[in-house]
Amino acid sequence: MSTIPITKRGAEKLKEELHRLKHVERPAVVVAIAEARAQGDLSENAEYDAAKDKQGFIEGRIKEIEGKLSAAQIIDPSSLDAGGRVVFGSTVDLEEEDSGEQVTYQIVGDDEADLKLGLISISSPIARALIGKEAGDVAAVQAPGGVRNYEVIEVRYI
Repeated sequence: MSTIPITKRGAEKLKEELHRLKHVERPAVVVAIAEARAQGDLSENAEYDAAKDKQGFIEGRIKEIEGKLSAAQIIDPSSLDAGGRVVFGSTVDLEEEDSGEQVTYQIVGDDEADLKLGLISISSPIARALIGKEAGDVAAVQAPGGVRNYEVIEVRYI
């Protein structure tokens, strides 16, 4: 099985979700199923069906998270020393060459990506174009509207 890169923060979030699912959600759905069973005829009991569906989702999500954590390669960006190069976990300040627009992204695992928070997936086109670059380099990114060039302003490991 191959390893999945994930930041320390991302692994903590997955562990928190796993704990919540196992110790809050799972017991609550067991109670809901028991209450629905007590109502009698299960063949026409919408509450029972909904609780069983929710139980299936919770159990599936628990298995998914446990699988991801078992295959995770946890990387702490603050302990990186990549000599100023863009690597997984680094935070990069960029300037789009045509518009002059400045953006900041952190390169994270697929499960952690959230563009609104400036977290981009390691498998995204922009992250792939940035890997190995350093301050002053230009990364050409194939975007839906054509190629966009970004100058790397600064690389940080936080």
